[in-house]
Order: sequence, then structure tokens, then C-alpha cells
Amino acid sequence: MSITTDTRTALPVGTWTLDPVHSTIGFEVDYLGGTFRGQFRETEAKLVAEGDGPVLIGSAKVASVDVKDENLNAHLQSPEFFDAERYPELSFESSEIENDGDEVLIHGGITIRGIEKPVELRGTISEPITDYTGRERIGLRLETTVDRTEFGVDWNAPLPDGNPALTNDVSLAAELYLVKKA
Repeated sequence: MSITTDTRTALPVGTWTLDPVHSTIGFEVDYLGGTFRGQFRETEAKLVAEGDGPVLIGSAKVASVDVKDENLNAHLQSPEFFDAERYPELSFESSEIENDGDEVLIHGGITIRGIEKPVELRGTISEPITDYTGRERIGLRLETTVDRTEFGVDWNAPLPDGNPALTNDVSLAAELYLVKKA
């Protein structure tokens, strides 16, 4: 299912919470010449567009990382990557949300392994719709790229040609379906 969007849609007023069944927060990284993808199964997000200005907050449980292989899931949770035991959650909180012509721009801080860095998310937001149960919903699609080594995620393995197995740049993408709080 895709979200049809008008990229100049204003943020709808209200408090919107994540529909986790229909939402995905994931990542992509170049690995061994291909693209390696994963996602987090346990996520939370809330958009509050009232009063002093809109705020988007979200988090993911590191132990819920899923790359379709239990051994790799365990490796990603280890101290060589996310270190789930010491840092059980990844988080994001916006500092500013704005429309910029064709896109929604969300400035904020992302925290991975206890290290917070500024980030700009770009994406689109759909017009509010009323679903078949009478609840209002919006779709919010966001993307950014971060350098994983800035968060202490610096594991790598050299290939025979001297190149690293894993690139430092990681693309993050969120496809959020948000439901208006009654």
C-alpha cells in the first residue's frame, strides 16, 4: 500500500500516535557490494501539532532489530554495533518542522548508542483521511543518511582488495502511519 501525498500539505492540528502494524522504521547500508536492509519491529512515534509548534518524537527498541537472520540480529545487538544491553533504545526528537516547497523538513536530534547528533529528515506528509473505523490518519514518509561511525558503530572487516565490507553511510527511512488521538 502506498501513500498518496500532496507534498505541500500543512501539518494537521492534533496529537497523532503511531499505528505500529502499518508503519516501518528501517535502514539500508552498502555491504559486500550490495544493499543490506533491516528494520526495527518495536517502535513508537508521536506527532504533536498544537500550541507552540509541532514536535515529532520517536523511538525503536534495539533488541527488535530484524534483518531476517537470527545470527545477524544478535551481531547487530552486540557491542560491535548497537550494544543493546547498554543502549536499549534509539530515539529521535524534532526541534523544528517546516514545509520547504516540495518537502517536509524536520530538524532534530537522533540518539544512537547514547550519542545524540543533529539530523535533517526530508519527506512528505499526506492529507488526513478518515479510515473505515472513523479514525483520522495521516502518512508521513521520512528519509535521511547518517555516518554510523559518529555514533560509535565502527565495526568493519577489510576485504582482500583492501576495501571495507561495510560503508559508513547508513540510510534511514520511516514510513509512519499516524492516528489522531481522540
